[in-house]
Amino acid sequence: MTTLQQQKIRIRLQAFDRRLLDTSCEKIVDTANRTNATAIGPIPLPTKRRIYCVLRSPHVDKDSREHFETRTHRRIIDIYQPSSKTIDALMKLDLPSGVDIEVKL
Repeated sequence: MTTLQQQKIRIRLQAFDRRLLDTSCEKIVDTANRTNATAIGPIPLPTKRRIYCVLRSPHVDKDSREHFETRTHRRIIDIYQPSSKTIDALMKLDLPSGVDIEVKL
């Protein structure tokens, strides 16, 4: 490794609602660009589909079933050369409660 390592913040976002996730990504990228950091992304990751199979009837009808699914949309944003202003601005950023955020330095 070189002596001058490049600092990077990786932000991983997950949500059930795609539109909510995209607006959150736009807010994060705009905040990073305003503080003179370079933001790469949002990079879409594969959507996870979770399918649940449930019996329709509480009694004997084993042939009658119903399927429900949840889709988890995921994105990654990389922020290079973050300053202390960038980190403060990201901490103060107000994001919706339906978005799960994971930050790695």
